[in-house]
Amino acid sequence: DAAHWFYILTFAALTIFFAYFYTAIAFNPVEVADNMKRYGGFIPGIRPGRQTAEYLDRVLTRITLPGSLYLAGVAVLPFILLAVGNVTAFPLGGVSLLIMVGVALQTMQQVESQLMQRNYEGFLS
Repeated sequence: DAAHWFYILTFAALTIFFAYFYTAIAFNPVEVADNMKRYGGFIPGIRPGRQTAEYLDRVLTRITLPGSLYLAGVAVLPFILLAVGNVTAFPLGGVSLLIMVGVALQTMQQVESQLMQRNYEGFLS
């Protein structure tokens, strides 16, 4: 039953876990620190190289927590409304809403990059 408290807590815990997992896969602090060092970038007060990677990892871990909690809240909100209210069916679940927003953002980015590419084609030829 989707409105059962165990299901809701498990779903929220898995959402938080996979948010951390995705962040660990998608963002490599060592690679970012190396790129920053190679191109002359730096973080004020932090030495380039290993210390920058450690700093980025620490910051990334700290900002992933509120983001994952928010993500879990959005994902389980429909289930909580089902459990508390007299609603028998909810047309859009939290995960469906997150997927729709993600697809819309990606589509906007792709359209924007295509428009930028067309604007700069004149400079390339």
